[in-house]
Amino acid sequence: MAIREDVIVIGGGLAGSVAAIEAAETGASVRLVTYKKSTLRHASGLIDVLGYADGDDPVVDPFAELDDLPADHPYAIAGEAAVRDGLARFDEITGETYQGSHTDTNALIPTFSGAVKPTARYPAAAAAGIASDDRPMLVVGFEEMTEYNGEMLAAHLEAAGVPFDVEGVECNFPGEYVNDSRVTRFAKRLDIDETVDYEGRSMGAREALAAEVEPHVGDAERVGFPAFLGDDHAEAVRTDLERHLGVDVFEIPMGPPSYPGMRLEDTLKDAVDEAGVRISAGNPVVGFEADGGEIQSVTVDSKGREVPYHADEYVLATGGLVGKGIDSSREDGVEEPIFDCHIPHPEDRYEWFDEEAFGDQPFAHFGVVVDETMRPLDATDAPEFDNLRAAGAVVGGADTVAEKSQSGVSLATAVVAGEQAGKQAAKHEVSQ
Repeated sequence: MAIREDVIVIGGGLAGSVAAIEAAETGASVRLVTYKKSTLRHASGLIDVLGYADGDDPVVDPFAELDDLPADHPYAIAGEAAVRDGLARFDEITGETYQGSHTDTNALIPTFSGAVKPTARYPAAAAAGIASDDRPMLVVGFEEMTEYNGEMLAAHLEAAGVPFDVEGVECNFPGEYVNDSRVTRFAKRLDIDETVDYEGRSMGAREALAAEVEPHVGDAERVGFPAFLGDDHAEAVRTDLERHLGVDVFEIPMGPPSYPGMRLEDTLKDAVDEAGVRISAGNPVVGFEADGGEIQSVTVDSKGREVPYHADEYVLATGGLVGKGIDSSREDGVEEPIFDCHIPHPEDRYEWFDEEAFGDQPFAHFGVVVDETMRPLDATDAPEFDNLRAAGAVVGGADTVAEKSQSGVSLATAVVAGEQAGKQAAKHEVSQ
């Protein structure tokens, strides 16, 4: 059976999901084609627009810095309106589960390394930990988690000059656990409020956790936990802990598995479904057919059977080097593996790197070059294909990790790519 849509979006992360929703808003029929799990489950769940520009100090107002960015930066190409539209779409999708929409100013959010990260949007679960709040803080770590230490985190926050008193403590998580996937098991136990044995008494896991932490609260008016306070019922977990402890409770973003990232992934999936977008998951795009400068179809590997997916417009949102939307090798250099889009890069591999570990790394800028409608450009600055757009980390021109702009670039490029794809698909139907 032939598969036909107005728009096909390839890639199901933040950029792909938002592009699909944006295209659907134009009235287009949209299909989202995904293969592997998105990198959101490894991400903090924080939505950065621009955390650092020139210098070591965090950016206060990202929008005040946009005009000074290089001409090839994705923000300079998409424009400030696209950045704001991307955030507005994100706010609409996430509703009350995220905060920060009341201001253009970045918030400073503590992370599990003890740093404070400038970010534009942050989960409501992290809001009580904002660094501009001067209330005294207790940071809780657990003996069972070697990758996260409450006392060290508190010391790092103090060294960063936060305007509040902060103490750290290492506790034991109530109950017995096997060595594998402790973070996941902690979250699940809190999510279902499983009965545990704590100091000779049977009680819910949430009450037991509060009982373990309560003797250390002291003068603290807010308590920070690693970000695993439940999954499906995270708000209820946090509310119960606040009731038992008598102080505000917040989550501190940590490394994978990232529950804030997984919660955001679930929220995006629900929003994509509500927008009427069809989803084809688990099968990779392995090729395409084109004619006269336009893509006619993409080829999807469905359990060893090659199936053509036809559309009027396509959006490439497969990620960057980490997400494998960009490949590199000694033989072939740097390439975009589906459509073979042009990616500018030096032939000499030694020029891909800066000798300084924290220098401006050329490889971090690798990606497709796009025009103002997000069409990838070839080596002569002509569109690779008239009906192909790109969004997210596959778009080059900025070190989004260093400048803390990954999510903002994904949102800005996605709203442009999705809207343009939807509108152009509609024009195509009219011309037919």
